[in-house]
Amino acid sequence: MGDGIRARVSVTGLGAITPLGADVATTWAGLLEGRSGIGLIEEDWAEDLPVRIAGRLPVDPAEVLGRVTARRLDRCQQAALIAAREAWADAGAPGVEPERLAVVIGTGVGGVLTTLTQNEILERSGPRRISPYTVPMLMPNGPAAVVSIELGARAGAHTPVSACATGAEAIGMGLDLIRLGRADVVIAGGAEACVHPLTLAGFAQAKAVSTRNDAPQEASRPFDVGRDGFVLGEGAALVVLEREEFAAARGARVHAALAGSGVTSDAHHITAADAAGQARAIRLALADAGLDALDVGLVNAHATSTPTGDLTENASIAEAIGTHPAVTAIKSMTGHLCGAAGSLGAIATVLALRDGVIPAIRNLGEMDPEVKLDLVAGAPRSGRWSAGLVNSFGFGGHNASLVFAGA
Repeated sequence: MGDGIRARVSVTGLGAITPLGADVATTWAGLLEGRSGIGLIEEDWAEDLPVRIAGRLPVDPAEVLGRVTARRLDRCQQAALIAAREAWADAGAPGVEPERLAVVIGTGVGGVLTTLTQNEILERSGPRRISPYTVPMLMPNGPAAVVSIELGARAGAHTPVSACATGAEAIGMGLDLIRLGRADVVIAGGAEACVHPLTLAGFAQAKAVSTRNDAPQEASRPFDVGRDGFVLGEGAALVVLEREEFAAARGARVHAALAGSGVTSDAHHITAADAAGQARAIRLALADAGLDALDVGLVNAHATSTPTGDLTENASIAEAIGTHPAVTAIKSMTGHLCGAAGSLGAIATVLALRDGVIPAIRNLGEMDPEVKLDLVAGAPRSGRWSAGLVNSFGFGGHNASLVFAGA
């Protein structure tokens, strides 16, 4: 095993609201059961869309938070606040000075539901009917701002916006803030809620999403020969990161260690991925963690279920690490949470290392013959692994990889 060259950071809190559940425990149970959170969109507005499926939240975030609080928040902010409260409680509400507590919560598109809804009101009823909370609700930095106010965080409220690499990049930024001595505790991750006719139609026109409207739960099929695109999902996933010495001093329970991160940009194409750029992010994350490729026992792949994207990642993993790690793809059950995808993958990886079990890929009926990876199929795989990798890639050529190690 390679020698660690950079300080590791303790992961002490986990929080999530996803298509599989309103908290981490329910989501994790759903992943291990191979349950699907994807369903048909029943609302009238979806009738004429080419894509009428999505991974939607099983509960209304507004009901969880209460109407008074929720009416001032966009749906992605609501999800972020719910996940933040769970993560903070799971960490034991660290007694950290406000000036040593930071927030890094990103999103792919921010409050797009607010933007589109309020624009409809503007056109239909005029400017005086617009909500006075419109601007704070549509701001991409809204989730980070709301959580920073909730927790009293004064060491910075940061908002990376890097498409579907956002959640993982946010966690990497949290790692950097602690290593640089700018914070002792950081709550980091991503939030997204953009299931809307415009986004669904746009993705459909780009030929990026699955059109299996007659079989929603079978639509997301990473690495399967019959995959035809991703399924849009929504939710939030956040982790509490702590300086290792700070967590130890307060006797915190540690789920895992965040050992390294790597971020690259392809400078290649606005939507097409590049295996070389992805492989470089993986190598950077390993080098940052002070680990060798053989140290990585599991990979939580980005694996959106697009025909070309999965093959690109197959190539980048094989090139950067090899074909020995066990590879899973949780989007087969949750759909693609866009800005929250990488942080949800991080939580799943932390739990896999902690509990010694990797969720199986759902809907993997026939593996694409071009894929040479060791895919976890059929049933969860039990074992013990010293380190796990999370991949997260986004439109624009954004690549982010994280390496976690057992506590």
